[in-house]
Amino acid sequence: MYMVEMASQIIWRKRENVLSYFSKGFLLRAAVVSVLLIHSNLLKRKNGMKKVVLILVDGMRPDSLALCGNPFVKEMEAHSAYTLKGQTVMPSVTLPCHMSLFHSVTPQRHGILTNTYVPQVRPIRGICEVMKAAGKKSALFYNWEELKDLARPGSLCYANFAAGHDYGYEEANKILTANVIPFLKTGIADFTFLYLGWTDEAGHAKGWMGEEYLRSVDESFKCIEAVCRSLSDDYLVVLTADHGGHERSHGTDKPEDMTIPILFYHPSFSSKDLGDAAIIDIAPTITSVMGVAADGDWEGKALEI
Repeated sequence: MYMVEMASQIIWRKRENVLSYFSKGFLLRAAVVSVLLIHSNLLKRKNGMKKVVLILVDGMRPDSLALCGNPFVKEMEAHSAYTLKGQTVMPSVTLPCHMSLFHSVTPQRHGILTNTYVPQVRPIRGICEVMKAAGKKSALFYNWEELKDLARPGSLCYANFAAGHDYGYEEANKILTANVIPFLKTGIADFTFLYLGWTDEAGHAKGWMGEEYLRSVDESFKCIEAVCRSLSDDYLVVLTADHGGHERSHGTDKPEDMTIPILFYHPSFSSKDLGDAAIIDIAPTITSVMGVAADGDWEGKALEI
């Protein structure tokens, strides 16, 4: 009887070990399959984004997003890899910051230190020149004329300028938005830049974070929402600012001037913290998404979005 009980216990132990083995094997295989599916979905998501719209709201501080009252802000954040702690460059001035955005180097390298353009001593290709070399098309929509030098002659397929100093920047923002939407629907350009200048104008005129300034941020988000709603799933939207501001000025190394929002938005995205990110990281991230090699002189890094 004792021998029978011992044999029975041995059989049950072996059976439990076998079941445990198969159970662990199943869980391992399930975990591997889950990881592969996630990776596959990420690749599909990234490969599905063939075009990029880069929207810049001049002088938009990160803390203005929550205070402006526009409901599309929360929707964007819910579907973006983003940070509200992004860093711009010194001097925190419009043209130097834009040159750093497009060329992925600091002003000390590209040499533009004021709002007056001067030819680069050692020229670096910007994002439009890199796109052109890769056989892709770029377009600019802007209402501050000094931005015409962001792209070198021959690198654009289309440009649209609505003078903020003539129309007023509030109206010029609306004109550009109305013009860019049908253009984007044609799919002609692979990379499109939209500049909205009213917020900086409102900051200088009435003060950063004041009532008029926050209204300009709200109205800018109405433009941004209109663009986003019009796009197919082929498009990734990048939203950022060149600098912030304090009182009625900017250009210093104060956090209010240096800190900018950076959002990579797509309806299929879940909210994700970008961590450390800077304005010079935006161009290499865009080229990475589009499968284009970054220029060898660029100093920024491609962000994981």
